[in-house]
Amino acid sequence: MSDELTEDIILDEEPEVAESSDIDFPDKLIKVRFVHSNESAMCAYPDDFDVADKDYAIVDGKYGKDLAQVKGGIYSVSERGKPKHVRDVYTIIRKATDADMKRYETNCEREKEAFRICAQKIADHKLEMKLVSAHYLLDDPKVMFFFTADNRIDFRALVKDLVVVFRIRIELRQIGVRDEAMVCGGLGMCGRDYCCHGITDKLRTVSIKMAKDQNLSLNSMKISGACGRLLCCLAYEYDFYAEERKKYPNEGSRVVFEDKTYRVAEINILTKTVKITAADGAGFVMPISGFMFDPEKKIWLVTEEPK
Repeated sequence: MSDELTEDIILDEEPEVAESSDIDFPDKLIKVRFVHSNESAMCAYPDDFDVADKDYAIVDGKYGKDLAQVKGGIYSVSERGKPKHVRDVYTIIRKATDADMKRYETNCEREKEAFRICAQKIADHKLEMKLVSAHYLLDDPKVMFFFTADNRIDFRALVKDLVVVFRIRIELRQIGVRDEAMVCGGLGMCGRDYCCHGITDKLRTVSIKMAKDQNLSLNSMKISGACGRLLCCLAYEYDFYAEERKKYPNEGSRVVFEDKTYRVAEINILTKTVKITAADGAGFVMPISGFMFDPEKKIWLVTEEPK
């Protein structure tokens, strides 16, 4: 089999993220976003030509040479320091030409047929995998198929069939459900584009604690995205809430006014109020300014009588 007819089987096991300090950065960097996968990456700013925000360029990325769009201006490492959470620095080969853009449009049509063929082959082989997208790299003789699956699947026979049909290099890449939403895009419950597709591809870990600390409903239907996982936006304001909560007594704790003890039932960061309940069940809503922490006794005190 020739080099062009090889195949790659890649699972969703990402390599360990390198520390930014381990990477030898050039002084000038610029950010790009790959058009198909919607992944962002840092590239070395080219020496022999200029690129600017919203320009299209051919970038030698982790999948191969593909179309990407420049996002933002030049990032100077000497002035701003090394960027955080950067795995690799890629190379911008050239600015995209009119011919490149026409080839991209042609490939989009070819991808529809490639998707149909691959989906039919998956059905023929009765494989338990969901095909997400097909993609022809712009400047490499390779077609990629992104898919999701609950378990590892033996699809060697499928790959052989695809190589016979397409006669170019085939790459199968297994991705997670959040990555599927990032690649395909769509509208969230807020009516805007998915965060992972339209805002950032750096998916931060989201926990149910983030929803609880923001006093949000714990109904999974209300705090889950189309991917079935917790909403990415739960992480956006969490740091603010976590910092503000340090200024409030904990929910469930006891606070004291003179010789009376009250239980903290609820706190509201936005209205800056605390709801407390007395032993007889009576409830009071008070501003946070009516509370004070006693560092010696390590208890919260109510500075004015609850009303």
